Amino acid sequence: MDKRKLIWALALIFALNIALIGLIETIPDAGADSYRRGASGETVKKIQKRLSDWGYYSGAVDGIYGSGTETAVKKFQKKNGLTPDGVAGPATLAAIGLPSGSGGSSGGGSSDVNLLARLISAEARGEPYSGQVAVGAVVLNRIEHPSFPNTLSGVIYQRGAFSCLDDGQFDQPVAESAYRAARDALNGWDPSGGAIYYFNPATATSSWIWSRPYLTTIGKHRFCM
Repeated sequence: MDKRKLIWALALIFALNIALIGLIETIPDAGADSYRRGASGETVKKIQKRLSDWGYYSGAVDGIYGSGTETAVKKFQKKNGLTPDGVAGPATLAAIGLPSGSGGSSGGGSSDVNLLARLISAEARGEPYSGQVAVGAVVLNRIEHPSFPNTLSGVIYQRGAFSCLDDGQFDQPVAESAYRAARDALNGWDPSGGAIYYFNPATATSSWIWSRPYLTTIGKHRFCM
């Protein structure tokens, strides 16, 4: 092979390698539900829609994972204690409310129990057991209410919904009672009487929350609609 042919062959191999790398980067990770810059489709559209609803994303909900979507995912990841790499992998999808890229549900799987227990522990640590279950029930009641996201993780991670995600309590060790309370709530026990809000009257400063129709008081929490 003469020098010119060798140069052309090397150039062709280099071009093919670049094309292959570009193709790989536009496809979700093989064998995993991961979406990154260059991906497209219905799941990407769902990611964009939810991040848009929560104030992280302001671009078009077009199903194309561009730089804007990547930036929004990074913001969401950083806010929720995830690795801010801009890749919507299984953990990020679950936090957004799209476990396994399927859109999720409010069923009673172990991941649901763990996530709900973490929220209950953070929001109702030290409350009577029925009050812990009631906090879990509020989360589940929101899933069924048209004003809130329709998945467990969507409700919990909704921006501004629970102060424990901002003050560090969500990341504290989970109380054992919270796991039992989560299971009881998922199994249908609702001591709150159907509430979709609760607050501590001793610390609440919002006049709006005081205007909500009262249902019951358990421990330090007032439950309302």
